[in-house]
Amino acid sequence: MFKHVFLTGPPGVGKTTLVQKACEALTSSGVAVEGFYTEEVREGGRRVGFDVVSVTGKRGILSRIGGSSGSSAGRREHMVGQYVVDLVSFESLALPLFKNASPGGRAVFVIDEIGKMELFSQAFIRAVRQMLDSSGRPTLGTIPVPKGRPLGLVEEVRGRADVKLFTVTKENRNHILQDIVAALQECLGQTV
Repeated sequence: MFKHVFLTGPPGVGKTTLVQKACEALTSSGVAVEGFYTEEVREGGRRVGFDVVSVTGKRGILSRIGGSSGSSAGRREHMVGQYVVDLVSFESLALPLFKNASPGGRAVFVIDEIGKMELFSQAFIRAVRQMLDSSGRPTLGTIPVPKGRPLGLVEEVRGRADVKLFTVTKENRNHILQDIVAALQECLGQTV
């Protein structure tokens, strides 16, 4: 029996959009949703970074193109491609969400995403493992498709017996939402 639902797929395929739509569907059916998602930040049509956004709308910097304004003390060793990861900003927004999560009940915790940028944070890795191992609440999350060197926690999540994994493609992204919501409702012990 699975307790968590994760989406995987290539960058830009629509995983975050599906997470947001699933959150809306759950909320409208009376299910509490907590956690965060990541959002592209664009200036003049060009992607300049990513923000981490709580489901309640609080926003913090996850990364910016190296040297872009708005990034606080992002250290050079925390880079993914051209992006400098702002670990302090990410942790100050994301970690309290894990600590303050309501135990169990009719609630889903959102982790979008568990990726290279987020995995610079050891505290985040511990918080994710604790959330997935605690029996209290289902998680809706996203993980990247395997590319290059495997990411430990990503492969851990992918291999968990209690995770139902949906692969999002351009072909299925417009009609997979109902299956995702149904799986989460099953996790919550609801009948659809």
